[in-house]
Amino acid sequence: MFDFITKRSFGINLLAVIAMFFALALLFFSLLGLITKHGQQLTVPDVRGKSVKEAISLLENAGFEADVRDSIYIDSIPPLAVYAQTPDKGAQVKVGRTIYLTVNKTVAPMVKMPDLEGLTFRSAEMMLKSLRLNVGDTIYKPDFATNTVLQQLLGGKKIKPGTLVAEGSNITLILSSGTGSVENPVPNFVGLTYAEAREMLSASNLNPGTVIIDPNVTDTANAYIIKQVPARKNEIGDFNMVRAGESVDFWLSANKPVTDSTVTQPAKQE
Repeated sequence: MFDFITKRSFGINLLAVIAMFFALALLFFSLLGLITKHGQQLTVPDVRGKSVKEAISLLENAGFEADVRDSIYIDSIPPLAVYAQTPDKGAQVKVGRTIYLTVNKTVAPMVKMPDLEGLTFRSAEMMLKSLRLNVGDTIYKPDFATNTVLQQLLGGKKIKPGTLVAEGSNITLILSSGTGSVENPVPNFVGLTYAEAREMLSASNLNPGTVIIDPNVTDTANAYIIKQVPARKNEIGDFNMVRAGESVDFWLSANKPVTDSTVTQPAKQE
């Protein structure tokens, strides 16, 4: 063979090489469609909501590859269920194409509870959604700043900012409904313990304002109220009036003050 090639002229050898190149190129391009499965397309099935095992089996039986590329936590679908797929259902793709799956986590990730108090309801809602938390019940309570968050609760209990909670948790918001339109006489809190005053405030739809505590007080709940603002009566002896949602400031002492036994509570709180 070597003698056959070397004894022939360079021109003939060159022509032979060129002819062989074109023959190989023709063979390659004729087989390219078969190699790439050109023109063979399938419709991607919908596997969202199915278990990851069922989804992979369904895709492989349909002529596709399947790969779990991401995970997310959604409380409305079962653990290890397919949340999303790429390409989406109904897409026309080549046989053997890899379908990427996003699967729901088995355990909810923990996030830090934000501080929502003082925010508007809309701002609080957006912040909760950004952390994958849900707005649960909304409860309205009289207070000055209408539609702002007064308290945040989880499972009926106050939850402090920074506490770890599971994604998907329902956060109850206590919102301000503004102050009431009806005025009532200010209750008399002087002589009551702070714990008793808090109960009376709640019953009257009033809020505790500034609390000034005497240095000798060791137990705030059982300390006595020696002064309040607004007072029960003004300088000329008329009742001071308040509306639901307004605040009363207190001064606390360890010693119970001497009170006028003739002072009575208002007959009715509206």
